[in-house]
Amino acid sequence: MEEKKGFFKRLVAGLTKTRDNIVSGIDAIFNGFSNIDDDFYDEIEEILVMGDIGINATTSIIEDLKKKVKEKNIKDPAECKQLLIDSIKNEMNVGETAYEFEKRRSVVLVIGVNGVGKTTSIGKLAGKLKDQGKKVVLAAADTFRAAAGEQLSEWADRAGVDIIGGQEGSDPGSVVYDAIAAAKARNADVLLIDTAGRLHNKKNLMNELGKINRILEREYSEAYRETLVVLDGTTGQNALAQAREFKEVADITGIILTKLDGTAKGGIAVAIHSELGIPVKYIGVGEAIDDLQKFNADEFVNALFDVKDSNK
Repeated sequence: MEEKKGFFKRLVAGLTKTRDNIVSGIDAIFNGFSNIDDDFYDEIEEILVMGDIGINATTSIIEDLKKKVKEKNIKDPAECKQLLIDSIKNEMNVGETAYEFEKRRSVVLVIGVNGVGKTTSIGKLAGKLKDQGKKVVLAAADTFRAAAGEQLSEWADRAGVDIIGGQEGSDPGSVVYDAIAAAKARNADVLLIDTAGRLHNKKNLMNELGKINRILEREYSEAYRETLVVLDGTTGQNALAQAREFKEVADITGIILTKLDGTAKGGIAVAIHSELGIPVKYIGVGEAIDDLQKFNADEFVNALFDVKDSNK
């Protein structure tokens, strides 16, 4: 539990800029309006959209808020704050089934463009799974980027898990093939595959992922499949655009959102979930191995609004 508590603190600190971006404006509305009317809702809407929460999510949140205000017959704008917080949480809940892959023999494909913290996230995820008592094998199938294999090897050492790699420039498919054989031989619980993410050349990426998928279907059909895309939280709407593009080339089941510390664009976590129907499953707020945690809507929104009682 200590780790969780520490992470909540770091999350509160990491979301400071986002909070300043969204919450101070919203508080001014709650305190500045004497009654609840269209202008009141318009102002909230504008702040949420400006805070990178996105049109889709914002519309849905405002609708939900209006419904609750009507049902509870609320007249005082100040009383809407908790309702708004609840509406945002509602919008983001991922539910228990999101982590099904942890309970089964599984293969987790991780994609993302260079520079978003993909390799680091895979290393941290490997460490987390290992701490849960899982046997993990890493596949270094990003053979395109010179340092990717070395970087992943360092993380594998740190996490204490096995890694299967290929020569730089070698065929990612053959690395995956070897990694499946190793995962079977070592009776691994989770096979984590790092892939090259080159969005500007979508055709290549599609071919590569298609090939990897075919090998997985043929050689490891019994494994549960999870495909996670890593996005950089500091890029805001750009992260949403990337997620959209990746969704076109792969069957994405979840998002790892990195670098949420020190960005004013943390609201993008809400937008991605709502606009694309893909849940944010992990968030990263720093460099340490335990700085990647499962996404928890309650905690995230509490940290965003700096709500002290994180048990609510």
